[in-house]
Amino acid sequence: MVTEGTEAVRLLLGMDPAWFAGVLFVMTYVVIMTDRLNRAIVSLMAAGLMIAAGLLNQEAALHGIDFNTIGLLTGMMIIVTITKKSGIFQYLAIWSAKKVDARPWGILVMLAVVTAVLSALLPNVTTVLMIAPVTLLITDALKVNPYPYLFAQLFAANIGGTATLIGDPPNIMIGTAANLTFNDFLVNLAPLMVVVFAATMLPIYLIWGRTLTSTPEQRQRVLDYREADAITDRRLLWQSLSVLAVVITGFALADVLHVEVATVAMFGASLLLLLDNLPRSPSEQNKVVEQTFAEIEWQTIFFFIGLFILVYGLGTTGLMEDVAHDLLELTGGNAKVTAISLLWASAVASAFVDNIPYVATMIPLIKNMAPSLGGPQALVPIWWSLSLGACLGGNGTLVGSSSNLIIASFAERTGRPIRFLPFLLMAFPLMLLSLLISTVYVYLRYL
Repeated sequence: MVTEGTEAVRLLLGMDPAWFAGVLFVMTYVVIMTDRLNRAIVSLMAAGLMIAAGLLNQEAALHGIDFNTIGLLTGMMIIVTITKKSGIFQYLAIWSAKKVDARPWGILVMLAVVTAVLSALLPNVTTVLMIAPVTLLITDALKVNPYPYLFAQLFAANIGGTATLIGDPPNIMIGTAANLTFNDFLVNLAPLMVVVFAATMLPIYLIWGRTLTSTPEQRQRVLDYREADAITDRRLLWQSLSVLAVVITGFALADVLHVEVATVAMFGASLLLLLDNLPRSPSEQNKVVEQTFAEIEWQTIFFFIGLFILVYGLGTTGLMEDVAHDLLELTGGNAKVTAISLLWASAVASAFVDNIPYVATMIPLIKNMAPSLGGPQALVPIWWSLSLGACLGGNGTLVGSSSNLIIASFAERTGRPIRFLPFLLMAFPLMLLSLLISTVYVYLRYL
């Protein structure tokens, strides 16, 4: 694909535009992997170099940004930031513990279930931020090792996040690129995640379940917690739950209503902002809104913006088409082989590198495979394979997803850090188990 931008690079730098974009992309990826620089800085610098070199102009760069993904993420972040002030997440954790009579293994299962369900309805990173601190409070009262609990929640967050469009950022990107709706993810992936979750909990029980014990006195400490005390603002609680119900319904009916999911999320965010601030004076409103916006993960938003521009610039050089052609040659142009290979390759890659830039790279590659495989409809199994591999692969190592690193930071504070290698030796086989189940599912249902 020859454009004015690619010709500008050829003239300015004296090099093939595809080489320039390819080298810039690889260097960006390497710097992100080293964790020496904030990844938002890295992606924005790379995007700026794409424009400065003339490969893209500002109009083209803006065209490359997926505002549906940006809007959905921002809207959900605002909703969760306001909702958490009500204390609902702490309430759910304490309620779950008491429902199983504060028995250590029962608490582990219940907290994992709560984490999985919330991660399907909210971004999984936010879920673990809310649940992990309460988990540590409960395990401290029971005098049990918090590691198995955090380990189970880590898996639950990634499994639950895989089940829906909004649970994990890679799914948001895939859904937007492939025109897959909230209901598509719910119907195609949620039932599989129930099976994967159950299959994952069985080995966890065999490893730790029978060793988790506590005295009646220790259990009574947990039973004495009053979950009602966790709710700090009942008015805000009902407002938040009502808006969340409207938003989830909007996601489910987005196709019927002919609106994008970003519109639904941003409408829900603005509605909850309004309800939260109506009783306040103008000066109070300014402070509250400022605090709410301050808690949005802006570095994630800007990381996405830079990444979208970088990948779009790479696509203008024609390099993506060439790589897609090479990949199809490796798989013989067979859709079945391509789907299964992509599922496993995505999982292994996502276990060691951030799955967001990986998925951003794979999306245009997969789109370029459509003509050779028989059109966009033939790509449907491949999209599901990419989603399953990228999201479940995050369970393979400690650096596989952002939620893993958040849980690891909480464990560090307790004086029982989660070490990379011991975690790898236990988590990677469990991740492979989930991939085996997913492979059977994809093959039988789609191939």
